[in-house]
Amino acid sequence: MIKVLIADNHPIVRLGVKNVLQSANDFEVVADVSTTTELFEKLKKASPHVIILEMDIPEINGIATLRKIKQEYPDIKVLIYSGQSEDVYALSTIRAGAFGYLSKTAELDYIISAVKKVSEGNMFITNELAQRLAFDEGTQKPRRFFRKLSTREVEVLKLLASGKRNKDVAQGLNLNEKTVSTYKARLMKKLNVDNLVDLLQQAKALELY
Repeated sequence: MIKVLIADNHPIVRLGVKNVLQSANDFEVVADVSTTTELFEKLKKASPHVIILEMDIPEINGIATLRKIKQEYPDIKVLIYSGQSEDVYALSTIRAGAFGYLSKTAELDYIISAVKKVSEGNMFITNELAQRLAFDEGTQKPRRFFRKLSTREVEVLKLLASGKRNKDVAQGLNLNEKTVSTYKARLMKKLNVDNLVDLLQQAKALELY
């Protein structure tokens, strides 16, 4: 029996995923939570094999939450289940320790196969995403820049794109402002821009906001 914890701030999503998993015989949903505070409280008592984690879960962003889970509960596998762009975030979350990334636009049957695969310690991404990552389609040209970015650079860019100042970004990611400025300079160089307006335009092209 694969024990699963669902962490998503949308009640209808938690209910839907729970119903899909419980329709199969191999899963037990041990808890479902809507915030990171609830998540880590539950992890003190529950011992899931897999956490289905929403990228934009409240309080701590998904990548920071993922890192904390991997540090404090290294044996638990994490599957990111998100409405955010696969092309942009799948590699970033896998680099940060996720065992898989599943878009909320994917067919429901994918949830069962994804959780099974992740529980076995195997990586999961959809075939469609694997093909898009392997081949740069003409329509995906702006996103090719993403592959040059580190996980931390993606985090910084997303926060800047949401209107955060350097100080706010530094606080949100537990960095100092000078480091944030360094990341911003790196982002401009990697994305081939020389001002903040163009940087944010690139963020828009990457579907970061």
